[in-house]
Amino acid sequence: MGLDLDYNDGQTPIDEDEKEDLLIDSITNKSELDEFEQKNIEDAVEWSIPKKFSKNEILTEEFIKNVHKKMLGKVWKWGGKFRKSNKNIGVDWPNISTELRKLLGDVGYWIENNTYSQDEIAIRFKHKLVSIHCFSNGNGRHSRLMADILIKNVFEKEVFNWGGGDLINPGNARASYLTAIKEADRNSYENLIQFARN
Repeated sequence: MGLDLDYNDGQTPIDEDEKEDLLIDSITNKSELDEFEQKNIEDAVEWSIPKKFSKNEILTEEFIKNVHKKMLGKVWKWGGKFRKSNKNIGVDWPNISTELRKLLGDVGYWIENNTYSQDEIAIRFKHKLVSIHCFSNGNGRHSRLMADILIKNVFEKEVFNWGGGDLINPGNARASYLTAIKEADRNSYENLIQFARN
């Protein structure tokens, strides 16, 4: 029996061949998958947030991949590996490393030159990570954790609250989040910053 998944607005579908990389045979539906992924993500948060990382550690391809692997590597074989197909969002998959290197360079420059406020630098980092869409799935969750790691370690500020609600399932928090993301797509970050801090 195959893995049957329904997707909410704004979620990236997992390709059929990517579903074959599921590491837990007992999972048969989205609810079960969400439960296992959430546990894995909680482990990644426990691994990352209490630790201290330098800016130079965080702004590397290796760190970006490692955080994703910590988040989803117990559930998916492709956890921590760049995607090998195009999705409904993101750069063409062969360009992921190049675009990520550009972003990491930009973020380093923003930090060194105080180009934006500290919160805006972290939120722009999060938003641009999603627009590159490095991984087969989990990009939104990964980018939020990366923003939290950046804001805590580089700027020594509290991690974001991300609206304080469920951003996975349909509801007011997710709707507000997606609206703020669409505004960020048009280079207006104010509402996404405000949402992240609420």
